[in-house]
Amino acid sequence: MKSFAAATLLVFALAEVAHGHYIFQYLTANGVKGAQYQNVRRNTNNNSPVTSLSSNDLRCNVGGGSGASTSTVSVAAGSSISFTADQAVYHQGPVAFYMSKVDNAATSDGSGDWVKIKEIGPTFSGGQAKWDMSLTYSATIPSCIAPGDYLLRIEQLGIHNPGSPPQFYISCAQIKVTGGGSKTLSPTTKIPGHVKATDSGYTANIYNPDFKSYVVPGPKVATC
Repeated sequence: MKSFAAATLLVFALAEVAHGHYIFQYLTANGVKGAQYQNVRRNTNNNSPVTSLSSNDLRCNVGGGSGASTSTVSVAAGSSISFTADQAVYHQGPVAFYMSKVDNAATSDGSGDWVKIKEIGPTFSGGQAKWDMSLTYSATIPSCIAPGDYLLRIEQLGIHNPGSPPQFYISCAQIKVTGGGSKTLSPTTKIPGHVKATDSGYTANIYNPDFKSYVVPGPKVATC
């Protein structure tokens, strides 16, 4: 009986681990929240994070290398877009938005150039860091970029467990930008490769008493 009870507790514990993370499943564009995975590529690793800095899964998550079953939504340059997760983020760490111009959003594997369009790090007050751990994160499509198909990527990096590999929670949406200009944003980066193992924001120990500043890993935010 005790063995059965212990096994039952183990099953519940494993279930909690399996479902205890979060994944960005919804995109809001033009003021309208799409259905689950309507414009966001569906991954195949449930809500597990990606931890390898050299994996192509860092682009659009495990199983997210193709968007054949995902709709591409038109959005105006200069407008706001939002990703929403199935539950609020609760692992401390930064958030970043990236874009990659592609020939076809549905078929691109994300191997082209990416630019970071927004980053969200912690704020510090009284020596304490406060992280933005929300259900929804928003960014603005740069008003100067050229029209066309893009992959839009959100990345939340969990650095809550020093000593273990940081955890990337990633989703890619498929958008077609309308209007805009003709500027090519810089700096560009490749993914994987945008975050280095030596980046201070990747190796930071958020529980260290000297943790009083933070630099979001990856390239600088591109601006018009």
